[in-house]
Amino acid sequence: MDIDSQHKLSPKQNIWLAVKFTLFSISAGLIEFGSYFVLNKFTDIDRYLGLNAVFGNKYGLTYFIALALSVLWNFTFNRRFTFKSAANVPAAMLKVFCYYLVFTPLSIWWTVYLTDIGWNEYVVILCTMVINLGTEFSFCRFVVYRKSLYTNESGQRELFGKSGENNT
Repeated sequence: MDIDSQHKLSPKQNIWLAVKFTLFSISAGLIEFGSYFVLNKFTDIDRYLGLNAVFGNKYGLTYFIALALSVLWNFTFNRRFTFKSAANVPAAMLKVFCYYLVFTPLSIWWTVYLTDIGWNEYVVILCTMVINLGTEFSFCRFVVYRKSLYTNESGQRELFGKSGENNT
């Protein structure tokens, strides 16, 4: 079901999308930051796996694992509760995966670079999370879910109510 051909979201609905995405992203950010902290402080995973040379320093793999955990969390909740999409899950996940094919190498690169020149690793991860929030919301809103906003059962009820009439 194509939302663009049936219903335009109101400014209030678009703002609410951004607010919900931000709130779920904050929860994903807590998962990312927490797992990054635990891996960084209590493991030496990069050194044990010999990947510190591949990533450039000890923060690359740690950051990647933390990012992957937060992406899974964020995708699951935003798909269902923010964008209310009934779109094909593998297709939507593939689009998000493509976003991260670009974002992840770039963010690993700047994480390694900035920590190597003396930036605090926690400042770098927080700045990266803010950049991720803005770019991922735009990508999800205008690419991944552009044609499937409010297409799940909950979204349809919100748009059209139980009577099937437009509620906006």
